[in-house]
Amino acid sequence: MKTTTSKLHFYITTPIYYVTAAPHLGSLYSTLVADVIARWHTLKGDAVFFATGTDEHGQKIAQAAHAANKTPQDFTDGLISKFQDTWQLYDIEYSKFVRTTDQYHMHGAQEFVKQLIAAGDTYQAAYEGWYCTPCETFISNPKLECEPEPLCSSCDRKVSWLTEQTVFFKLSNYQNKLLDFYRANPHFITPKERFNEVISFVQDGLKDLSLSRTSVSWGIPFPDDSVHNSVIYVWVEALCNYITAIGFGKSGKEQELNRWWPADLHVLGKDIVRFHAVYWPAMLMSIGMEPPKRLLVHGWIKVNQQKMSKSIGNVIDPIQLCQTYGADAVRYFLCRQIPINQDGEFSISDLEQRISSDLANDLGNLLNRVVTFAKALNEESNIFTELPGLELADFTGTIESQSHFDRQSNKLRYLVTSIIDEIEGYMRDGMLHLALACLFKLVKATNTYYNEFEPWKLAKTDKNATSKVLAATAHALQAIGTLLWPFMPKKMEEMLSQLGTSMNVDGRNIIMELTCNRWTSPFSLKPGEQLFKKPESHKHKKQTKAIESHSEQTIKLNSTITIEDLNKVELCVGTIISSESIPNSNKLLRLMIDFGPIGIRQILSGIAPHYSPLELLGRQALFVVNLKPRKILGLESYGMMLLAQDNNGKPQLMSPILPVAPGTHLR
Repeated sequence: MKTTTSKLHFYITTPIYYVTAAPHLGSLYSTLVADVIARWHTLKGDAVFFATGTDEHGQKIAQAAHAANKTPQDFTDGLISKFQDTWQLYDIEYSKFVRTTDQYHMHGAQEFVKQLIAAGDTYQAAYEGWYCTPCETFISNPKLECEPEPLCSSCDRKVSWLTEQTVFFKLSNYQNKLLDFYRANPHFITPKERFNEVISFVQDGLKDLSLSRTSVSWGIPFPDDSVHNSVIYVWVEALCNYITAIGFGKSGKEQELNRWWPADLHVLGKDIVRFHAVYWPAMLMSIGMEPPKRLLVHGWIKVNQQKMSKSIGNVIDPIQLCQTYGADAVRYFLCRQIPINQDGEFSISDLEQRISSDLANDLGNLLNRVVTFAKALNEESNIFTELPGLELADFTGTIESQSHFDRQSNKLRYLVTSIIDEIEGYMRDGMLHLALACLFKLVKATNTYYNEFEPWKLAKTDKNATSKVLAATAHALQAIGTLLWPFMPKKMEEMLSQLGTSMNVDGRNIIMELTCNRWTSPFSLKPGEQLFKKPESHKHKKQTKAIESHSEQTIKLNSTITIEDLNKVELCVGTIISSESIPNSNKLLRLMIDFGPIGIRQILSGIAPHYSPLELLGRQALFVVNLKPRKILGLESYGMMLLAQDNNGKPQLMSPILPVAPGTHLR
């Protein structure tokens, strides 16, 4: 994000993402929320620094690299471009992309731990307890001790018992200091319910936090000679990215660090709030640094009522989503549909409905009608020749500046001003979904205004009144396009271009200028392509002819087999991570299936008449994985998906009732 010479500075961050696989829609959502808020502050004239990045150390990364027969560094290097390319595809404008394997970060994290040691807030002792490798989290839950195979409360996967020597941070000493900080900063965490959970957790008592790991080799070496063969606990050094990104630990960067810290806003998911709201502020207090000003904690994106997660296997591929619907439409939908303070359900049908109704009908159609009508007024035609004294030459390509408006037009102008104030309040609180709902009230009001005046009829009798209607509508559309720019930058720049204006972000407080706008500017309309197109539905019609019930029919088995025959067939659960049509084939889909430890395989399936590629993304199904490969249309297929035909003749995927790890064998 471009910085400016503004007196106000705004530093915003996302969590850094594990690089065990390509980013999914949940990763995109956090990053998108931060990008929208960063762009909003750019509109306000603030100097903005926006940091994001990747978390590349820890046991989970080492295990994934081993499974791929790569070194951890080669493994992570191969995935970084997937994050950066996806962010670029969605017009994410970050200032800094942090990699925890970068030397400056590793040095900064070691310096951070050295300062914790120098503050007298560490000691060495043995750690014994439960540990969740997928979450890289130490778990202190007495209830787990009574369970034979305990599960992590965050991810519902098995935890392991861990015993090792470690360096502890005296987190328990900061219980009262944290509570005092929370009382002094009642808006530290949004939403309030997350804040209440954190306060309750701290009031129940804090246990000291492990800073080092001896059973993990892939990490940043612990900076203390008395601790041999240890690395910094991955969550501790990961949190340091928020300060190493702006110069912590680097000589000559003190001014830069002081300029941006404390961070104005950390954007994160609710599953990692404790690390950011408890451990991070306490460690910062230990070394004499201020905690971040605010945490914006969002919920989970769910698919079929389950959290979207790489480990569960119900992820949506953001790249394919963008290729199908466009980056700005997806940006809008996620911000409008997913409430910050709650979990939100994602579905293709909801996405298509939002694009059709909000973007194509309400906004895009209004712009098209105004620009097309103004263009028609300037073309040589016989539209108005029946009216004496009115010539098309009276209408130019420019909507002239207006000094006065009638009562209805001024009512629309005042609505713009009042809605800007309302939107600013929602944006300040991070309630993007409410800001968009408010903004589309203005879109509907502008449509109502334009329809009530019927300028296509008014033009036949009163050219001055027609010009005022066009001017008022154009001014409202300009405000709408500007306010929507943080959410849909490319499309709103196209929209403003058709109005003959542009988005010039140069350090001015554009929000204030919109509020004070007297609507005196002229407009030179430039017709362009349709802003939004209604998507073709990806749902297939059910077959009209129902297949007769088989309840009374006798099913004849082909033959019987022995248990030895059955043992030859390897059946595994796989997660569909990619799905695409095959040229010159109406039946086949090319699927990429994640089988966990078995690897990723290409399998061709003849289900294209019944499923669109997007419908299959993230779904789990049952596959034969030891079938001899065969070539179809020049493509190799390394397995077979098992299906069952329903009463309507549609093949149904055979899926586990609850998600399981990819590669799970049937027993």
